[in-house]
Amino acid sequence: MITAIYDGHCVICNTTRRLVRAFDWLRRVEFLDLHQQDEVARRYPTIDHEAAMGAIHVVDRSGRVFAGFDGTRRMLRELPLLLPLWLLLNVPGIGNWLGPRLYGFIARNRYAINRLLGVEIEQQRQEEADCDTVCKMPDAR
Repeated sequence: MITAIYDGHCVICNTTRRLVRAFDWLRRVEFLDLHQQDEVARRYPTIDHEAAMGAIHVVDRSGRVFAGFDGTRRMLRELPLLLPLWLLLNVPGIGNWLGPRLYGFIARNRYAINRLLGVEIEQQRQEEADCDTVCKMPDAR
């Protein structure tokens, strides 16, 4: 299992977490909210909180840390269903130039993007929560 340390206050980060979980049938990716500072510090004392606020940090089984675009790419490598996307993110030009720049732009502007998208995503989250209690089928007896 690898661990993805992410910003739990970020709508984009939480959406990414939900998408990865949907494709993580083998349960290879654990998510740890960087705002659980005591837990992050206990398990990963070398992870700098401020650096983690700027980019996802993924820690693999051997303790190597991948940040930002490299972290996202490393996380996707664990998901067999997303192998084509992982391969695309390793194409020269994308993997070493475009991907990191695009990731950096989104990461730097994520709270502004959250404000643009947040209401709609929050409404969706509330609808999903409501459905968890209202839409469930009754237990068969």
